[in-house]
Amino acid sequence: MTTAPATPFRLIGLTGGIGTGKSTVGRFLTARGFPVIDADQLARAAVEPGTPGLADIAAAWPDVIGPDGRLDRARLGQRVFADPTARARLEAILHPRIAALSNQQAAALAAAGHRAAFYEASLLVETGRHRDLDGLLVVDAPEDVRIARVVSRDGTTPAAVRARIAAQLPMTDKRRVATAIIDNAGDLPALETQLDRALTQLGLPPKG
Repeated sequence: MTTAPATPFRLIGLTGGIGTGKSTVGRFLTARGFPVIDADQLARAAVEPGTPGLADIAAAWPDVIGPDGRLDRARLGQRVFADPTARARLEAILHPRIAALSNQQAAALAAAGHRAAFYEASLLVETGRHRDLDGLLVVDAPEDVRIARVVSRDGTTPAAVRARIAAQLPMTDKRRVATAIIDNAGDLPALETQLDRALTQLGLPPKG
């Protein structure tokens, strides 16, 4: 009697723009039993004191290292946000290290017997990393809804949110390469319904 081969582990991208609700979808995925690898957490790990990532940033911008030897994220953001060359240099330092850490986590999840996990990152399409994954879930919402959410969440101004949206890749470009799309303009129950539909599209129908 032969044993059926195990279902291959799948790593699926989760992305969106500011205010679309990507992180909320990530929490719902976790509640459904899918591990979520958070690129923001990996980015922090990649620049902890003593890491090559922090050393490279310190060599490029010595003034963004605080007196405690840790990265001053706010100062670094001010340096690179409006400077495409500086931003590209920072991405060249961080993105390969974040990708390596995500691959390590994915391998550990596969070894633990998980059938799938999601990789939550804002720049999956911008970096081309989505091409290495087993699908892409894009979370979108109308711009006015996104602005209202971020203003309420961060206490910032609508103009500041519009500037951040304008600096990101248009959502139409992300939707174009999506395997499944969630249009998150409604309430949380509507979002969960759309998520379950998207999981079915991804070949991961909710159990039960």
